Amino acid sequence: MNSGVIPPGIWAIIPAAGVGRRMKLQQPKQYLQFQQHPVIVHSIRAVARSGPLRGILVGLSADDSWWTGMTGLEELPCPLVPFEGGAERADTVLLGLKQIHQLPDTEHDWVLVHDAVRPLVRKQDIENLISTVANHADGGLLALPVADTLKREQDGCSVETVDRSRLWRALTPQYFPATRLRDALEQCQRDSVAVTDEASAMEHIGAHPRLVAGHADNIKITFPSDLQLAEALYQQQRMNE
Repeated sequence: MNSGVIPPGIWAIIPAAGVGRRMKLQQPKQYLQFQQHPVIVHSIRAVARSGPLRGILVGLSADDSWWTGMTGLEELPCPLVPFEGGAERADTVLLGLKQIHQLPDTEHDWVLVHDAVRPLVRKQDIENLISTVANHADGGLLALPVADTLKREQDGCSVETVDRSRLWRALTPQYFPATRLRDALEQCQRDSVAVTDEASAMEHIGAHPRLVAGHADNIKITFPSDLQLAEALYQQQRMNE
Protein backbone atom coordinates (compact mmCIF):
# COMPACT_ATOMS: atom_id res chain seq x y z
CA MET A 1 0.00 0.00 0.00
CA ASN A 2 1.35 3.44 -0.92
CA SER A 3 1.20 6.13 1.73
CA GLY A 4 -0.91 8.33 -0.56
CA VAL A 5 -3.75 5.81 -0.31
CA ILE A 6 -4.12 6.26 3.47
CA PRO A 7 -7.50 7.96 4.04
CA PRO A 8 -7.81 11.34 5.75
CA GLY A 9 -9.12 11.79 9.26
CA ILE A 10 -6.38 9.88 11.10
CA TRP A 11 -4.70 11.11 14.29
CA ALA A 12 -1.90 9.62 16.36
CA ILE A 13 -1.55 9.61 20.13
CA ILE A 14 1.80 8.86 21.78
CA PRO A 15 1.32 8.25 25.52
CA ALA A 16 4.60 9.28 27.14
CA ALA A 17 3.69 10.25 30.70
CA GLY A 18 5.30 7.17 32.24
CA VAL A 19 8.54 7.31 34.20
CA GLY A 20 9.87 3.83 33.39
CA ARG A 21 10.55 2.64 36.95
CA ARG A 22 11.70 -0.80 35.78
CA MET A 23 14.87 0.65 34.27
CA LYS A 24 15.74 2.46 37.55
CA LEU A 25 17.21 5.41 35.70
CA GLN A 26 17.09 9.12 36.50
CA GLN A 27 15.27 9.87 33.24
CA PRO A 28 12.28 8.16 31.62
CA LYS A 29 13.22 5.45 29.14
CA GLN A 30 11.63 7.37 26.23
CA TYR A 31 14.36 10.00 26.61
CA LEU A 32 17.32 7.63 26.45
CA GLN A 33 19.58 8.40 23.49
CA PHE A 34 19.37 6.17 20.46
CA GLN A 35 20.94 7.03 17.10
CA GLN A 36 21.68 10.62 18.20
CA HIS A 37 18.11 11.33 19.33
CA PRO A 38 15.88 10.28 22.22
CA VAL A 39 13.88 7.10 21.65
CA ILE A 40 10.62 9.08 21.60
CA VAL A 41 11.81 11.14 18.64
CA HIS A 42 12.32 8.01 16.56
CA SER A 43 8.90 6.69 17.61
CA ILE A 44 7.17 9.94 16.60
CA ARG A 45 9.01 10.02 13.29
CA ALA A 46 8.04 6.42 12.58
CA VAL A 47 4.35 7.23 12.98
CA ALA A 48 4.61 10.51 11.07
CA ARG A 49 6.13 8.90 7.99
CA SER A 50 3.36 6.31 7.72
CA GLY A 51 1.15 8.70 5.77
CA PRO A 52 -0.91 11.90 6.05
CA LEU A 53 -2.10 12.47 9.60
CA ARG A 54 -4.24 15.31 10.93
CA GLY A 55 -1.90 15.58 13.90
CA ILE A 56 0.19 13.78 16.50
CA LEU A 57 -0.61 14.29 20.18
CA VAL A 58 2.07 13.47 22.75
CA GLY A 59 0.92 12.94 26.34
CA LEU A 60 3.56 14.07 28.83
CA SER A 61 3.91 13.97 32.59
CA ALA A 62 3.12 17.21 34.40
CA ASP A 63 6.68 17.34 35.74
CA ASP A 64 8.39 16.34 32.48
CA SER A 65 11.53 18.46 32.15
CA TRP A 66 13.07 16.55 29.22
CA TRP A 67 10.61 17.49 26.47
CA THR A 68 11.48 21.19 26.52
CA GLY A 69 13.97 22.00 23.79
CA MET A 70 13.47 18.66 22.04
CA THR A 71 15.17 18.56 18.63
CA GLY A 72 14.74 16.27 15.65
CA LEU A 73 11.03 16.97 15.15
CA GLU A 74 11.27 20.23 13.21
CA GLU A 75 10.17 18.91 9.82
CA LEU A 76 7.22 16.67 10.62
CA PRO A 77 4.51 16.62 7.93
CA CYS A 78 1.71 17.29 10.45
CA PRO A 79 1.12 19.30 13.64
CA LEU A 80 2.73 17.97 16.82
CA VAL A 81 0.75 18.79 19.97
CA PRO A 82 2.08 18.01 23.47
CA PHE A 83 -0.48 17.77 26.26
CA GLU A 84 -0.51 16.85 29.94
CA GLY A 85 -1.17 13.15 30.38
CA GLY A 86 -2.71 11.21 33.24
CA ALA A 87 -1.59 8.82 35.95
CA GLU A 88 -1.96 5.72 33.76
CA ARG A 89 -1.57 5.03 30.06
CA ALA A 90 -5.33 4.71 29.60
CA ASP A 91 -5.87 8.09 31.28
CA THR A 92 -3.38 9.73 28.93
CA VAL A 93 -4.93 8.21 25.81
CA LEU A 94 -8.41 9.24 26.94
CA LEU A 95 -7.28 12.82 27.55
CA GLY A 96 -5.79 12.89 24.06
CA LEU A 97 -9.02 11.60 22.53
CA LYS A 98 -11.00 14.27 24.34
CA GLN A 99 -8.70 16.92 22.89
CA ILE A 100 -9.29 15.55 19.40
CA HIS A 101 -13.04 15.57 19.87
CA GLN A 102 -13.01 19.24 20.86
CA LEU A 103 -12.08 20.00 17.25
CA PRO A 104 -14.63 20.23 14.41
CA ASP A 105 -15.26 17.37 11.97
CA THR A 106 -13.61 14.67 14.08
CA GLU A 107 -16.65 12.49 14.84
CA HIS A 108 -15.69 9.86 12.27
CA ASP A 109 -11.90 10.10 12.61
CA TRP A 110 -9.63 7.21 13.58
CA VAL A 111 -6.63 7.17 15.90
CA LEU A 112 -3.32 5.36 15.95
CA VAL A 113 -1.96 4.82 19.47
CA HIS A 114 1.74 4.05 19.53
CA ASP A 115 4.17 3.40 22.39
CA ALA A 116 6.74 6.14 22.90
CA VAL A 117 9.38 3.42 23.30
CA ARG A 118 8.83 1.52 20.03
CA PRO A 119 11.22 3.42 17.74
CA LEU A 120 11.60 0.72 15.07
CA VAL A 121 8.05 0.05 13.87
CA ARG A 122 8.11 -0.30 10.09
CA LYS A 123 6.31 2.15 7.84
CA GLN A 124 4.82 -0.69 5.79
CA ASP A 125 3.47 -2.36 8.94
CA ILE A 126 1.54 0.78 9.91
CA GLU A 127 0.24 1.15 6.37
CA ASN A 128 -0.81 -2.50 6.35
CA LEU A 129 -2.60 -2.06 9.68
CA ILE A 130 -4.54 0.94 8.40
CA SER A 131 -5.55 -0.69 5.14
CA THR A 132 -6.45 -4.04 6.71
CA VAL A 133 -8.85 -2.65 9.32
CA ALA A 134 -10.21 0.27 7.29
CA ASN A 135 -13.64 -1.38 7.03
CA HIS A 136 -13.55 -3.18 10.39
CA ALA A 137 -15.57 -1.16 12.90
CA ASP A 138 -13.75 -2.73 15.86
CA GLY A 139 -10.34 -1.56 14.66
CA GLY A 140 -7.19 -3.60 15.10
CA LEU A 141 -3.60 -3.77 16.24
CA LEU A 142 -0.20 -4.94 15.14
CA ALA A 143 0.66 -8.24 16.82
CA LEU A 144 2.84 -11.32 16.54
CA PRO A 145 1.90 -14.98 16.98
CA VAL A 146 3.58 -16.39 20.09
CA ALA A 147 6.51 -18.57 19.03
CA ASP A 148 7.85 -19.79 22.38
CA THR A 149 6.52 -22.69 24.41
CA LEU A 150 4.52 -21.24 27.31
CA LYS A 151 4.45 -22.60 30.85
CA ARG A 152 2.01 -21.98 33.68
CA GLU A 153 3.83 -21.49 37.00
CA GLN A 154 2.94 -22.44 40.53
CA ASP A 155 5.32 -21.95 43.46
CA GLY A 156 8.20 -21.42 41.05
CA CYS A 157 7.58 -24.66 39.16
CA SER A 158 6.09 -25.45 35.79
CA VAL A 159 2.71 -27.15 36.21
CA GLU A 160 1.27 -26.91 32.72
CA THR A 161 2.26 -26.25 29.12
CA VAL A 162 -0.11 -23.68 27.64
CA ASP A 163 -1.46 -24.11 24.13
CA ARG A 164 0.05 -21.26 22.12
CA SER A 165 -1.69 -21.98 18.81
CA ARG A 166 -4.13 -19.07 19.20
CA LEU A 167 -2.00 -16.70 21.28
CA TRP A 168 -0.58 -13.45 19.94
CA ARG A 169 1.72 -10.84 21.46
CA ALA A 170 0.30 -7.32 21.20
CA LEU A 171 2.40 -4.58 19.60
CA THR A 172 1.66 -1.00 18.62
CA PRO A 173 0.37 0.99 16.87
CA GLN A 174 -3.19 0.05 17.68
CA TYR A 175 -5.82 1.62 15.43
CA PHE A 176 -9.44 2.36 16.26
CA PRO A 177 -12.35 4.65 15.49
CA ALA A 178 -11.59 7.51 17.88
CA THR A 179 -15.14 7.85 19.22
CA ARG A 180 -15.47 4.11 19.97
CA LEU A 181 -12.10 4.02 21.73
CA ARG A 182 -13.05 7.05 23.83
CA ASP A 183 -16.32 5.39 24.82
CA ALA A 184 -14.54 2.12 25.62
CA LEU A 185 -11.96 3.81 27.86
CA GLU A 186 -14.68 5.74 29.67
CA GLN A 187 -16.61 2.52 30.23
CA CYS A 188 -13.50 0.88 31.67
CA GLN A 189 -13.13 3.80 34.06
CA ARG A 190 -16.73 3.42 35.22
CA ASP A 191 -16.29 -0.33 35.67
CA SER A 192 -12.87 0.02 37.40
CA VAL A 193 -11.34 -2.26 34.78
CA ALA A 194 -7.54 -2.24 34.41
CA VAL A 195 -6.54 -1.39 30.84
CA THR A 196 -3.20 -2.75 29.66
CA ASP A 197 -3.62 -1.56 26.07
CA GLU A 198 -6.30 0.03 23.90
CA ALA A 199 -7.41 -3.33 22.51
CA SER A 200 -8.24 -4.54 26.03
CA ALA A 201 -10.56 -1.55 26.47
CA MET A 202 -12.30 -2.37 23.19
CA GLU A 203 -12.60 -6.03 24.21
CA HIS A 204 -14.29 -4.94 27.44
CA ILE A 205 -17.19 -3.43 25.50
CA GLY A 206 -17.55 -6.55 23.36
CA ALA A 207 -15.45 -5.51 20.37
CA HIS A 208 -13.15 -7.89 18.50
CA PRO A 209 -10.14 -5.93 17.17
CA ARG A 210 -8.44 -7.49 14.18
CA LEU A 211 -4.92 -8.87 14.66
CA VAL A 212 -2.55 -7.72 11.94
CA ALA A 213 0.84 -9.42 11.77
CA GLY A 214 3.78 -7.09 12.30
CA HIS A 215 7.52 -7.73 12.48
CA ALA A 216 9.60 -8.88 15.44
CA ASP A 217 11.95 -5.88 15.15
CA ASN A 218 9.14 -3.64 16.48
CA ILE A 219 10.66 -3.98 19.94
CA LYS A 220 9.77 -2.07 23.09
CA ILE A 221 12.61 -0.38 24.96
CA THR A 222 12.08 -1.73 28.47
CA PHE A 223 15.53 -2.56 29.84
CA PRO A 224 19.00 -1.02 29.25
CA SER A 225 20.07 -4.01 27.15
CA ASP A 226 17.26 -3.25 24.71
CA LEU A 227 19.15 -0.20 23.46
CA GLN A 228 21.98 -2.37 22.15
CA LEU A 229 19.49 -4.61 20.36
CA ALA A 230 17.72 -1.56 18.96
CA GLU A 231 20.99 -0.24 17.51
CA ALA A 232 21.62 -3.55 15.73
CA LEU A 233 18.05 -3.76 14.41
CA TYR A 234 18.19 -0.15 13.25
CA GLN A 235 21.31 -0.84 11.21
CA GLN A 236 19.71 -3.96 9.73
CA GLN A 237 16.61 -2.00 8.72
CA ARG A 238 18.72 0.66 7.01
CA MET A 239 20.63 -2.03 5.06
CA ASN A 240 17.38 -3.57 3.83
CA GLU A 241 15.83 -0.29 2.65
